[in-house]
Amino acid sequence: MRLGFSIGTLGPVAAGPDEQLRLVSEAERLGYESAWASEGYGADPATTLAWLAAGTGRIELGSGIIQVSGRTAVATAMAAATVDRLSGGRFRLGLGVSGPQVTEGWHGRRYERPLTHLRDYVRVVRTALAGEPVRHAGPTLELPLPDSRGKALSLAIEPVRQPLPIHLAAMGPKAIALAGEIADGWLPIHFPPEHVADSLEHLRAGACLAGRDPAEISVSPMVMAMVDDDADYARDMVRPMLALYLGGMGSREVNFYNRLAHRLGFAAAAARVQDAYLDGGMGEAMEELPDDMVDALTLCGTPDRVRERLDAYRKAGATTLIVGLNAPTVDDRLEQLGWLAELAS
Repeated sequence: MRLGFSIGTLGPVAAGPDEQLRLVSEAERLGYESAWASEGYGADPATTLAWLAAGTGRIELGSGIIQVSGRTAVATAMAAATVDRLSGGRFRLGLGVSGPQVTEGWHGRRYERPLTHLRDYVRVVRTALAGEPVRHAGPTLELPLPDSRGKALSLAIEPVRQPLPIHLAAMGPKAIALAGEIADGWLPIHFPPEHVADSLEHLRAGACLAGRDPAEISVSPMVMAMVDDDADYARDMVRPMLALYLGGMGSREVNFYNRLAHRLGFAAAAARVQDAYLDGGMGEAMEELPDDMVDALTLCGTPDRVRERLDAYRKAGATTLIVGLNAPTVDDRLEQLGWLAELAS
């Protein structure tokens, strides 16, 4: 199992571009396989990765993730081909459907038939990246528009890497099966190693449906990490972001991260965290996070415990573990990168 590093877009340290490059360069020096930039409603990941490509030479660069509601499929293909060319063939395209709060509130698109749309979207992206004329007639996307002056166009540039790998963020069984069917990799987030192992049956089912070898699909869990000799301090460092995900990344009706906590047996605690966040705020929500839920959903604690959990992810079938850091300063995050690399070796 290799290590990846998620620089994210949110967190206690709003690292500027120079600090981001410093962190990714250190990850590259330490042997991390990949670095990933996320979207949310903050920095654009393709632009961020282009900046990082200019300052690095070996580390793979992935979008983790680009939201399919935020740009057309061909716009995503253009961004992917551009970053891949700028990086010399080091780009990985991570895609996800996000949720109704961002899709409808930020991008102004209805959150309808998300997996059907994702299937159409990936087909269009793959067609464009292959340099073929983009013609597609699907349930949610049709190109060119019928009865129009539209013409089937081909991408005027091509990526270095052919085919360029596409990874899908997926949390529920149907979404995981779709990743197995149409993607090169699966990006679960906040999954404990035990849940990664249990969920592989859905990935394999999707792959078999498409006549694919499940072993060829990469499994790259994304997890918040913090190593410290003081386990309570380590938990406190990841609590703010975990409270944000469980409490604020969605509405009371639809929060996929909160639903995950329910499936993992933390229904009562997850409900209290969400109520506290929506009624009071971050501080109140953090107080409702029990230690056992923090331990399950993150990679945090003493070096011995983190080493054990890293081994558990390896045995669960993870090919790459992508760590997000919540240490309070850039220097602290540099230290965490080294600590995690040592524990994973």
